[in-house]
Amino acid sequence: MELRQLEAFVAVATELHFGRAAGKLHMGQPTVSDLIRRLEREMGTKLMTRTTRRVALTSAGSELLGRAKVILDEVGSACAAVHRLAAGQAGTVRLGITPPVAPALAPHLATALRNAAPDVDLVARRLWLPDLDRALTDGTVDVAITCGAFAEPPGVVGEVFCGEPLQVALRPDHPLTERDSVALSDLAGETFGLHSAALFPAWSRAHLQALEAAGVAPAMVELADTDLFARRWAEQNEVDWILTTASMAATGLRTPTRPVRPAQVVPYTLQWNPSRAANAAVGRFVHLALTADVPAGWVTLPGHLRHRR
Repeated sequence: MELRQLEAFVAVATELHFGRAAGKLHMGQPTVSDLIRRLEREMGTKLMTRTTRRVALTSAGSELLGRAKVILDEVGSACAAVHRLAAGQAGTVRLGITPPVAPALAPHLATALRNAAPDVDLVARRLWLPDLDRALTDGTVDVAITCGAFAEPPGVVGEVFCGEPLQVALRPDHPLTERDSVALSDLAGETFGLHSAALFPAWSRAHLQALEAAGVAPAMVELADTDLFARRWAEQNEVDWILTTASMAATGLRTPTRPVRPAQVVPYTLQWNPSRAANAAVGRFVHLALTADVPAGWVTLPGHLRHRR
């Protein structure tokens, strides 16, 4: 039994007219008649009676009609599902993110993907940088997003595609709180609190890169606060200031923050391994991340396809 035979049978059984069924199928009427005869031979029974004036279903034909419609519907659904997967309109994307990405960027991209491809399932996992590198290399995650810019492992493609402006967090009585923005050079003589590189390697690396870019080398101490958002950093008396971002500070940081002048950003890098992409939805997500609007107040960077250089 062929699908063409079932399609011809359903068309004739629905129209009860060979000519109209042939037109609906864009076939010649002799071809439709031949498909029905072959189907009846394979079934071993008449499925319809034909006269010069009318076509009528036999009891066997009536029984087959309902079942044939179900079969054709299932085949159509299966084809549609396969096409959607092939086009990246369905499937699962496993996203690995370092914790600093989570507050603003991860939900922003999840919403953009849901609007663009609602049948793609995004499964996000928070991973520390060493675990994220391993997961991307061995294919446990399809896409990784982390902060900072660094060399990719073999086979991995990376794009520094967006960034969030840095802010300085100061003690409430610090004289620089009277300014609208603060230059890192103005704080070079004061003690900087740096997140633990063991706990937050990507975040601390991004801060060190910012200090290097600004050409300042302040005295540093490791923050005793093991909270990523450093909401209790001011309780550490020897620390005068820290670096943060608006999305990080919005989680409950109680000390004043000011934008860094001249503006600096924490860069975010998107990485993926094309040879290990589980399905076309991975490529769909990568393209969306590199073309979608960034969160309010953020900036695009050279890896973003809409970045204006």
